[in-house]
Parts: sequence; structure tokens; C-alpha cells
Amino acid sequence: MTCPFSEYRPLPDGDGTPRAYCAAAEEFVQAMRADICNDRYGLDHATDCEIYRANADGEVGNGNESGDAP
Repeated sequence: MTCPFSEYRPLPDGDGTPRAYCAAAEEFVQAMRADICNDRYGLDHATDCEIYRANADGEVGNGNESGDAP
């Protein structure tokens, strides 16, 4: 299971190639961070990502894509 905060978006500079974006941190992430988001190489976002752990209580879902409280 991948991180619920992980999304792929095109860069705002017009590059149409989708890049890993963290909805919790509200920023694009480096490839190494995306590996954690996607649980690649034995990594687990729930244990290896401090951003996920800090925001897990307000986890994206339940129809609230921003992760903000309803």
C-alpha cells in the first residue's frame, strides 16, 4: 500500500511529466522520498517517513483530499 498523501502532479513550470508530490508537506519530493512513499525497496511510509507519521491522524481520505479536518 502506498502513502495516502502521495500524488503525482505535473510541475508548475509546464513540464507535463508527473512528479511525486506530498499532499501532507504540500511540496514535490525527491526520487528517494518517492521510494518511501511508494514502499519500494523494503521501505514503509508508515515507519520510514516522518511527514506521514506527523500527519497520520489527519490522514487523507473520507472524501477530504486535502487532509484538513472536515
